[in-house]
Amino acid sequence: MRYNSESMTFLQTTQSERKLVRVQEKGQVTLPSEVREKLGLKKGDLVAVMETEGGIFISPQQAVANQALDKIGEVLRERGLSLEELIESGREERGSIIEKKYGLHSNKDK
Repeated sequence: MRYNSESMTFLQTTQSERKLVRVQEKGQVTLPSEVREKLGLKKGDLVAVMETEGGIFISPQQAVANQALDKIGEVLRERGLSLEELIESGREERGSIIEKKYGLHSNKDK
């Protein structure tokens, strides 16, 4: 996305198309719905804005984290695990470590 200071317009350039969006009163711009959908951006998502030699570069930040979480979920499903099972195994492991290190027993044993 490039910023044209003369017309105060952001230019989105891809190999196949270019989108024009208008800068609003407080410097706000609306990303075209096709771009938001393609990048998986939703209301409240975080994007980074960097000034470049040619204008402005906007990149999604939450999308990266969401993709990583989706990948973790995919791996868990492939191994037949649910998130709840993973959390429970973490609790059990934590209890075991506390018992070994501090000699404390969980309330489940009482």
